[in-house]
Amino acid sequence: MGFKAKARKHKGNSEKESQGNKRSPVIEGQIPCGIKSCDGFADKSMGGRSLSIDNAIDVWGSGGYDERKGRVRVCKSCYRKWKKDNKSEDTY
Repeated sequence: MGFKAKARKHKGNSEKESQGNKRSPVIEGQIPCGIKSCDGFADKSMGGRSLSIDNAIDVWGSGGYDERKGRVRVCKSCYRKWKKDNKSEDTY
């Protein structure tokens, strides 16, 4: 029996119950997704990415996005959609 197993064995029930009630706070996004038909958030902590305007035009057309500093901020689900559409293209 290792030292961690012994510590778990001797830990009181009150400590186990107090640790089980901890929850992480819900993260609210600050940067909205640049795709007009999407309601997600493009924060880096939530999996958001930044695409070039040319890449956004290929998938969503010329009017389907809002640009920010020459780039399009997209949420995780929109980035995955773009990635799936461009998977077969050879850009090397």
